Amino acid sequence: MWLKRWPCGGINDLANLRVRIDYGLAAMCIRRFAGDTGMAAWGGAGYGGGMGLVTARLQLANPRDPSLAPIEVEALADTGSVFLCIPEHVRLQLALEVMETREVTLANGSRVTYPYVGPLVLRFKNRTGFTGALVLGDQVLLGAIPMEDMDLVVNPRDRTVDVNPDSPNIATGICKQAASAFLLSSTHLG
Repeated sequence: MWLKRWPCGGINDLANLRVRIDYGLAAMCIRRFAGDTGMAAWGGAGYGGGMGLVTARLQLANPRDPSLAPIEVEALADTGSVFLCIPEHVRLQLALEVMETREVTLANGSRVTYPYVGPLVLRFKNRTGFTGALVLGDQVLLGAIPMEDMDLVVNPRDRTVDVNPDSPNIATGICKQAASAFLLSSTHLG
């Protein structure tokens, strides 16, 4: 596991570090999107203030229209967020269709609806992912699901996103074999 490489006092320190990173980035995300001007409302300068932002250079493309050139963006990585979020100008550049409206809960507890667009192709180094995106804010936000899909990790030491060092050549993930077990058991029923 990649976190084992970080010098710390044990698993409790790692858990606390992850909470500080998640809390700080979520607070910064809400500040950026909701207009909050300070960290005091989110627990003071100790949370998020000293950690800094984690960004990643991504390539986004519309797989339905290959005539449109992909665009490169600097995305804010936020492990506390679920979705990929893009600003309206990115949606327009890639001619992405609104598929539906989704309700999301922000870190401050408020519930808001945003357009959900797609599909999008994401590229980061040797990784590719397919996803939809919420249209909000003024900066691309890379959430946990697209990061998991591409097997990316956040390096808190140098505040970067990178491919998982335990699987540098190909994305890996966990997939249960429930479907094949169901198929095997259903063949014995009839």
